[in-house]
Amino acid sequence: QVQFVESGGGLVQAGGSLRLSCAASGRTFSINYMGWYRQAPGKQRELVARISSDGTTNYADSVKGRFTISRDNAKNTVYLQMNSLKPEDTAVYYCYASILRLYWGQGTQVTVSS
Repeated sequence: QVQFVESGGGLVQAGGSLRLSCAASGRTFSINYMGWYRQAPGKQRELVARISSDGTTNYADSVKGRFTISRDNAKNTVYLQMNSLKPEDTAVYYCYASILRLYWGQGTQVTVSS
């Protein structure tokens, strides 16, 4: 099993920044991808960004150029730096890790006011 501690969500005005952190523990030795999904009210969960164990990154088109994902393999921690936030970025952000299946964090609320 994998457990997560997420932090960094909150309320911010449009144009502002937030940094999310997610520390994994437990069965972490074989984690491949780590990343973030988000889910807004009434919408499906969508991939925001992910990073592989060798540092390869992927981003949703809607966040390219504004969000940056990074990872500290020694600490089993993934970060999401979110800049130039927009009201449409408002959602619950879920950290995840992939091993043979996806493991999910509990989620952290990000609210961007206009």
